[in-house]
This record gives sequence, C-alpha cells and structure tokens, in this order.
Amino acid sequence: MKFLRDIFDKVKPNFEKGGKYEKLYYPFEAFETLMFTPKTTAPQKGAHIRDAVDLKRLMMTVIVALIPCLIFGIWNTGHQHFIAIGEEADFMTKFLFGSKYVLPIVVVSYASGLGVEFIFAIFRKHPVNEGFLVTGMLIPLIMPATIPLWQVAVATIFSVVMVKEVFGGTGMNILNPALTARAFLYFAYPSQISGDVWTVLGDKAQTVEGYSGATALSIAYESGTGENTSNLIQAYSSFWQPDMFSIKSMFIGTIPGSIGETSTLMVLIGAVILLATGVGSWRIMLSMVLGVAAMAIGLNIIGANEYMNLPFYYHFVIGGLAFAIVFMATDPVSAAQTFAGKWIYGFLAGVLTVIIRVLNPAYPEGVMLAILLMNVFAPLIDFYVVDANKKRRLKRATV
Repeated sequence: MKFLRDIFDKVKPNFEKGGKYEKLYYPFEAFETLMFTPKTTAPQKGAHIRDAVDLKRLMMTVIVALIPCLIFGIWNTGHQHFIAIGEEADFMTKFLFGSKYVLPIVVVSYASGLGVEFIFAIFRKHPVNEGFLVTGMLIPLIMPATIPLWQVAVATIFSVVMVKEVFGGTGMNILNPALTARAFLYFAYPSQISGDVWTVLGDKAQTVEGYSGATALSIAYESGTGENTSNLIQAYSSFWQPDMFSIKSMFIGTIPGSIGETSTLMVLIGAVILLATGVGSWRIMLSMVLGVAAMAIGLNIIGANEYMNLPFYYHFVIGGLAFAIVFMATDPVSAAQTFAGKWIYGFLAGVLTVIIRVLNPAYPEGVMLAILLMNVFAPLIDFYVVDANKKRRLKRATV
C-alpha cells in the first residue's frame, strides 16, 4: 500500500490551506482517512482515551458484518428469478444475474448519499460524516431488487438531508437514516416497495403457471384474515417449490423478500461479528428478542385467528425482523444510550413489532415502524433512567 500512500502525500498539498483545491480538502480527507489511519494523536500529557479504532474503522466493522447478507442477497435475487421462470441454474449463473440488479442499487445509494455528504462538508467546512459508510450499505439491503434506481437516489438524499444534516450530521440524528429511507419510499411510492415486487423477472421473462411472488409476511396476513386457515408451512406450496416456506427455507433465506433481509442465518453470522468486536449492543438484541417472544406468546394465548397462533419463533425468520434486531435497532446514535434504557428500548421495540404485524397488518413489516417509533422515545427513556439514578443516589446521600 506504500504506492497509494505516496500518491496521497503527493497530491495532499493541493488540498491544504492555500492549495489549488483548498475547498475540496474535506472530501479529500475523507478518502485519505478511509484508506489510512489518521496521523493525528492525542496529547501525551493529561487524561485521554487512547484507542486504535476511529469512527471509520468502527463503521467498516459493521460493513464487514453486512457482507454475508449482501452476498447471499445477490445470489438469492438470481435464485428467486429462476424459480419464478421455472428454470434450473448453477450458483454462478444465479449470482451473476443477481449482481446485475443488486450492485447498481448499492452504487446509487453510495453515490447519492456521499454526494450530499460532500456538498455539506464543503459548504459547512467540516469533515465528511463517516456514518454514511454503513447507511449506504443498509439502504440497498432493505430494498427489493426491483426498486427503480431513481427512487433509491431520492430516498437516500431525503434521508441524509432530513434525518442527518438538518440535525447536525452523524451523531445528532434522532431517527435511523436507513429505516427512514425505506419508510419514505413505503409511503411515497408504495407500489414499488409493497405487494408482489420481490422477484426480478428480467426483460420479457414469463413466470411458470400459478407463480406468486408473495412473501412469508403476506401469507401470514392472509391466514389472519380467514382467507387461509392453515398454518404458515402449509399456507403456500407449489409444484415447483413445495418447501419454499418451510422453517428451514425461511431460516436459510431462500424466499422472496428484501435483498439482504431474507436469511436469518447470514444475519446471525453478522451478529457474531458485531458482538465479538463489541460494536453491537447485546442488550438491545436480547431484549428485542424477548419482547417479540413475549408478545407473540401472549397473542398465542388469545388465539383469535391463525396469525395470532403463529409460533413465536416464526417471527424471527419471516420478514426483516432478524436483520432489524442486529443492524437497525442497535444503531448507536438513534437507540437508547443507558444500560437500563437499552433493555427497555429493545423490549418495547419487539413488543410493538408483533403488535403492528399481527393486529395492524396494513403494515406487514411492523419492525420498520416499531424501531422508528422507539427512536423517537429513546431520549425520553434515557432521561427517566438517568433521573431515576439521580434520585436513588440523592436518597442514599441523605440517609
């Protein structure tokens, strides 16, 4: 990498104060510190926190944890295509087909988002916010592969401007930027992100007779409205893929859905990476799992319809719940900050997810709205946790 370091050192004077491209210093600094650790260090005297990890390195850890979901999502995009048209294909053929649709979404997400970040950095004269390194990957993974690229760009720009920059940039946002981008598309352009839009057919491709691109969540919704009173495994089968919605298939992720959300297995691999590196909050993950399980079991007791009778563990393998628990709810900025607050925040997010999914199926992917709602309440939760701690300490001090 020495040759790359030499290139940066050679052109750097042009971007520093007095240089030809002085106004573009912060975009240059963003690329330089992305490739190499900054040379700046904390003073040698006084109390300072010294750590080799900076924000960019932290964000890169999350991206590494997302790679299994991305790779599987690319393959599954091709896999679902060939199921839909009733043809056989090998791994590489499916992967190449998926790459043709998924990678442009990733490129557009990063290009539009970083473009906005660079513009704000230049005019505000501050370093480029590193938080978009993760957001730029999360946005494509929670989209269907059929989403129009212009909508990806519009949603990304809306998210960066209205959720981050308006509030001051990375570390100041109240809502999760990636989930806000999805919510924006869900309400602004619902036909492109809901219904049977989860399978790429390609140009002039014809589906086999009887094919439906329904997701597990939409099938569960049908069982709750009385259109199908059998359980989820039996609710959807066909002559070409009879086990598509078995618990095994849903856990592995070979089902229609958003690009990176279908595979609970890949999500768990990402969770291991985040937990092993200390980047992800195990308290939020565990408490949200407990919240989902508690609410689902409670609805099992009521049992008014088949959707309510759905075993609690099915909620973790249908829709994007597992992905949201690991990568969305644990957002270190928009989530609760105190230890006790994280338990409350995660548990309530899990409870609300099941409530919205089952009792208000107009929004089948309830986890999106549940986490955004809890993002709003996270500061309030932390406030009362801190206030309670103050009162307990004052009480002890006066005894």
